Amino acid sequence: MLPAATSAGGDPTLFVPPWLWALTVGIVVLLITFEFIQATRNPHEVQIREAAIQSVIYVGIAIAFGVFFAWWSGDQPPPEGSSYGLEYFAGWLIEKSLSVDNLFVFVIIMTSFAVPKIYQQKVLMAGIAGALVLRTIFIFIGAAALEQFAFTYVIFGAFLIYTAIGLARHRNEEPEFNEGKVVQFAKRFLPFTDEYDGAHLHTRVNGKLHGTPLLMVMIAIFATDIIFALDSIPAVYGVTNEPFIVFAANAFALLGLRALYFLVAGLLDRLVYLSLGLAVILAFIGVKLILVFFGIHIDIWVSLGVIIGILIITTIASLIKVRKDPSAIAHAGQIPGFESKKADDEE
Repeated sequence: MLPAATSAGGDPTLFVPPWLWALTVGIVVLLITFEFIQATRNPHEVQIREAAIQSVIYVGIAIAFGVFFAWWSGDQPPPEGSSYGLEYFAGWLIEKSLSVDNLFVFVIIMTSFAVPKIYQQKVLMAGIAGALVLRTIFIFIGAAALEQFAFTYVIFGAFLIYTAIGLARHRNEEPEFNEGKVVQFAKRFLPFTDEYDGAHLHTRVNGKLHGTPLLMVMIAIFATDIIFALDSIPAVYGVTNEPFIVFAANAFALLGLRALYFLVAGLLDRLVYLSLGLAVILAFIGVKLILVFFGIHIDIWVSLGVIIGILIITTIASLIKVRKDPSAIAHAGQIPGFESKKADDEE
């Protein structure tokens, strides 16, 4: 039987039958497979219109699943009240918000390696697939830890607060990808060429197998996926202790990441307060997790309202800022594995 988490107080939790797990995983695998085939068989530069249509479709799929899940789980209310459907939507919103921040790093990596635009889809799909596998592993590790050791709530909460403080303190720093570290590690196992060979991940030079820069980019994306998973999984456990909901929220948020990248890549610079807003959300969730350990539960309606409110305020404040000061741009902040430099337009 697939694992189910228990709350800090030992209350019974949602029973998810195998058919629902199979249906959800099947939908996710089917959509990722379709995306990957589309990206590899027909490599092209994705235009805004195409990205917008695909983004709307994936948001619609995520919302439709949430509505279905809320209906299905309606006769199993959580011990704290509210609904599992609201927990899903809160988790999905958190993951979607963190995904936008992750796009900063993807843009930096793509730019650092000068990835041709027609091959960026393939890189992103490989990164999304890797992220989903890693986060699934971390989800069940987290669920087991929370079930066996209630103090894990405090550990997760403290980690999120620490991450939030770092994100806020370094919000005006611009990470610079240190290609040398990744290259040196990868070259221990395989030599690499300096030139791209179409969409190939490897090629032969004088009869010897070499990796291409495209493979190096995928390795870099995969490495950042590990870092991002350390933040995202504890964050979603801040609004639900159900592994199924954490998985679904992560999966449906990641599914639209490829289209979202091409849709907002040129607009990221305008979200000047995004890092600060995400820092506040992570800090709020961190405090919420610590309170759970002490038996204090914040209603999911409150959590959802705080998350939506902060995102709205962050977006409006960013737009006002760039209108008043067109030179203001957003920065990704300090990220492990990257060197950081102070932005010239520090606020």
